[in-house]
Formats: sequence, C-alpha cells, structure tokens
Amino acid sequence: MSDPIKHECGIALVRLLKPLSFYKEKYGTAFWGLNKLYLLLEKQHNRGQDGAGVASIKFNTAPGTRYISRKRSNKSQPIQAVFNHINQRIDTIFLENPDKKNDVNWQKANMPYIGELFLGHVRYGTFGGNSIENVHPFIRPSNWKHRSLIMAGNFNMTNSNQLLDDLVQIGQHPKENTDTITVMEKIGHFLDKEVEKLYQRYKKQNISKLEASALISKNIDIASIIKKSAKSWDGGYAMAGLLGHGDAFVLRDPNGIRPAFYYQDEEVVAVASERPALQTVFNAPIHEIHELENGEAIILKKEGKISVEQVLEAKEKKACSFERIYFSRGSDAAIYKERKTLGKYVFPQILKAIDNDISNTVFSFIPNTAETAFFGMREAAEDFLNEQKTKILLEGKRQLTAERVREILSEKPRIEKIAIKDAKLRTFIADDKSRNDLVAHVYDITYGVVKPTDNLVIIDDSIVRGTTLKKSILRIVDRLGPKKIVVVSSAPQIRYPDCYGIDMAKLGDFIAFKAAVALLKEKGKVQVLMDVYEKCKLELKKEDDAMINIVQDIYASFSYLEVSKKIADLLTSKFIVAEVIIIYQTVANLHKAVPNHKGDWYFTGNYPTPGGNRVVNEAFINYYEGKNLRAY
Repeated sequence: MSDPIKHECGIALVRLLKPLSFYKEKYGTAFWGLNKLYLLLEKQHNRGQDGAGVASIKFNTAPGTRYISRKRSNKSQPIQAVFNHINQRIDTIFLENPDKKNDVNWQKANMPYIGELFLGHVRYGTFGGNSIENVHPFIRPSNWKHRSLIMAGNFNMTNSNQLLDDLVQIGQHPKENTDTITVMEKIGHFLDKEVEKLYQRYKKQNISKLEASALISKNIDIASIIKKSAKSWDGGYAMAGLLGHGDAFVLRDPNGIRPAFYYQDEEVVAVASERPALQTVFNAPIHEIHELENGEAIILKKEGKISVEQVLEAKEKKACSFERIYFSRGSDAAIYKERKTLGKYVFPQILKAIDNDISNTVFSFIPNTAETAFFGMREAAEDFLNEQKTKILLEGKRQLTAERVREILSEKPRIEKIAIKDAKLRTFIADDKSRNDLVAHVYDITYGVVKPTDNLVIIDDSIVRGTTLKKSILRIVDRLGPKKIVVVSSAPQIRYPDCYGIDMAKLGDFIAFKAAVALLKEKGKVQVLMDVYEKCKLELKKEDDAMINIVQDIYASFSYLEVSKKIADLLTSKFIVAEVIIIYQTVANLHKAVPNHKGDWYFTGNYPTPGGNRVVNEAFINYYEGKNLRAY
C-alpha cells in the first residue's frame, strides 16, 4: 500500500486439553502451548506492529502461588521483545535448576508462562496512544480466581464515552477513558454480579465459603455475563477474555465486522483473527478451521467443555471488506482468489485508459501487497490478448505465413518489476524540504524497460491519502519517461472514516474527500459544505438509531469518474511530465469479487452500526471547524 495505514489488531488464544505431561512426552516440551501462541502471533504480525503482549494461566495451583503471568512490549519488535524476555526467564531458572528439565510438575509450580491457557495480542495504536499501558492484554485482578479477568481484543467502540458514563452511573470510577478499560470493567461488573448471585445461592445451602468458591468457578454462566455486558456496545469486535480459574471466551460482534476463527482437536483449542495462521501453526486443512459467526461466542470451560453459542442476536453480516483487500494475509485461499478477481475486474478500465494498446504498455505493481491483484490484472491482459490472437488467426486463415503466426502467438503482456522499496532509507531529516526529497528516493526503479512510447500501468491495493503517491512514486516512475502513467487501485475510492478498529479516522486525510471538496469549489457549490455542516450539527442532536450519514451529500453532485479525474489532478505535481490517470475499482465490482464481506462503509458510507453515522457526522464537523481530532 503506497499510503501506510495503521492495521487493526490480532488476537490469539490457546487452550490445552491435555495435562502438561502429555505435551512433554509427545512433543518434548511442556511449553508446547506457549510455542504455539508465539507462532500464532508471528503469523499475524501483519495486523499490528506497535505493541504485543501475552498472558498465561495455570490451572489448579496451590493458594499463595502465582497463577497468572503477563508480559507486554511496545518496542520496535514487540513480539520478539516479549518472547525474548520469557525465554530469558525460563533459561535462567533452568540454569539454576538443571535437574528439573524433565520435571513437569516442578516446572509448573516454579516457572512463569507455563500453564494450560494462553492469550496473545498484537496491536496498532489506533486509539488511546501507544504507551505500554495501552498494550493488551489487560488484567483486572482479584483475590478470588473466578473474579480475575484478562482481556484482549481486536475492536473499537464508537460509543466509549457512553460506556464510561454507564460505569459512572453504577458507582464505578474507571481509571481511564479508553474503550478497552470500559469494556473490561463492564464485563467485570457483570462477572462480579454473577459470582455474588452464585455465592448467595450456596450460602443458603449452608455450603462453606471454601467449597462455594469451587462451585462458583464451575457454574459461572459466561454466556450470560458477556450478553449483559455487550448489550450497549456499538462497534466492531472480536473480544477475548480469560477468567483466573480457567474459563475463557471469544465473542464476535453482531454484524461480524471483525474476524475470528477457531480450531479444535483432541489436544488443543485455538482462536485467531486469521484462518491461515491457524492452518499453518496446526498444520490443519481449511475445512477444519471454523469461522465464529456474527454474535457468536466460543466458550471454553475450565473442566473441558467447549461450546459455540449464539450470545448476541445476529444482525446483517457486514464483515469488513478491507480485511480481504489488504489487512489479512493473502495466503488465505479465499482471500487470494478474491484479490486476483479484483485485479481482473478493474482491467476493462485499464484497457480503456491505454486505448487497447497492450503492445506499448508495461504492467507492474507497488507495493508487494498488491502482487496478488496484479496477477489477476495480468491474467485479464493475457485473456484479452488471446481473444485478439484468435480473431486475427480466424480472419487471416490461409493468408498468414508461419512466421506471422509465430509472431502473433508470441505476443504477451509486458510484465516488469518497476519499483523496489529501499528498506534502508529512513526519513530522519527534520525539515520538510529535505524530508520530501528523501521520500522521493524511498523506491529504486528499474531503468531500460520503459520506452517513451509506452504506457506504464501500476496497480496498488488502495489509494487512501495519496501522499506517498504524489511525493514519491509518481515522481520516481516519471523518470522512466513513459508517455502515460496509469495508477490503479484494486479498492474503490475511500471516502469515509473507519470507526471499528482501523486507523482511518479523519475525513480531511482522504484524497477522494479532498477531490470532492475541490470539485464543489470549482463548480461554485461551496454552499454545499456549509449546508452539510449545519445538517450534521442537527443530526447529532438525534438518538444514534435515528441518525443518517449527511456526509454522503458531499459526493452526490459528481460521478465516480469525475472524482477520480480530480484525484489525478491533485496528485499530479508540476514536476510530472507524463499524463497521469487514476483508476479505482468500482463498488459494484468489489461486491462481485468479495461477495461474502459486505462491510463497505469506507467506500459507500453505509455504516453497519448506528454509531458509525454519528462518527462520520462528527468527523465532518471536526473537518469544517479545522479540528484535527478523531470523532470517536
């Protein structure tokens, strides 16, 4: 992606179903579960590089001994930092106790991060900053195991202020106003109530407090707790929680916005944000990886019962389509196919832009994440050429010489690696002029493959802000001297902010929005901006359920093509010699290529939850008033 976008978070949960001695005997280590957690996090590193954390729980520990371990990092390589710390702790203990390397019971009693239940998380700091205090998992400790709560999630709540107020109204005083804290305290509140309810029941039966504690742990109704907790949540989420005594759950939001998958065999249950991570780590075929559907929770009881329950009422599934275009790993079988299809579907627009002149066109891609869509575009170009070849051969019949036939059959799309990112360069220079010059050298280019008579077609996953495109890529590839540069986005125009976990929160950042505003000014329709501003202020006085997205009016006067042309104008600086054309995927083709992930609010403004409409209206007010703020 030419414009770096903050990714969303990734979760990993591992629950061992056998005694630790089983894994020691079969796999040679009692740390098998921890090793699997590490692999799941590394396989989802693409989802978050600002921070990482892990937590583990030991079952059936003696009173007075530690049963929860946690380590978090916000260093530049957080996963490595976390596990280097863990490995050093373990190695030090083994050095001091070399005779205990095969004593699993001793290891469990005396070593951290060895247990039966693990939770891991990778994140980008999309909300609340990136201090170590904002890195998951979070812990709500208690002297009662069944009241201790560990939380991590891939989520964002649009109504975190309301959730905070709800806690205040019941007498709490949360230490922070972040959606992670408010969500955890909400669950903690209903967990406390559930425990108290069970305690009173056993008290009436004259059961001792010690005996009651064990019964409470066994009979806590996890589904009831998370159902009550999530009643007022508005957002997209895959929420994971562990209770100190050993119960665990992962809950997916009612619209299925954020993803969650699980795997289960006789030895382990594991949950992750991405299917390929589970397939790879557990060497499992695709049919053994199951998707947690919207509103469902997988609930893992300490005694071993595993169930998937419809905890929240399922609403229309609006699974995020950006997951498929960019954020998830392309090694997923379905995602790989969808990305190729996106490349194919955008090809007719490319063909029109180059006047059907395949012979004088070079095809390439920037960056590497766009490679799969590039393959689809390439196949579409080959199909077009094959149709042309067939037509010529049929029309020519006996008039064609053998040499001419060979010449026709040998023609193929010209595929080249045009730009290679120079990972060694860092934009460390302080002043803007020097920094911009450095940015223009972030990519190395391949000379000698583009002629002055050539079109140069470059496909990207998406064009969001256009900053890198304008300041770097267009300048660099223009040095090759093509007559025309066609930049293709496999995603549609991103017109609206996200509020469900991806860091695209401000309207004024989007090049499509800037283009629409520029068109309004050019056409003498500046009044539309003021009208939208006044309507947004009125809209915010309504209840969330009654709100509509007023910002859609900004684009109403212009065709998709008009906005794309204006984007090309805005991104083409005076230094560019070649003609520049910007092509975006259409929303209709997105829906055809990615039929089962209908969450398209980035492109259409059709938000899946009421809070989304409030956020987009607030985002426009912030833009109009010149406030560089998030709207959630």
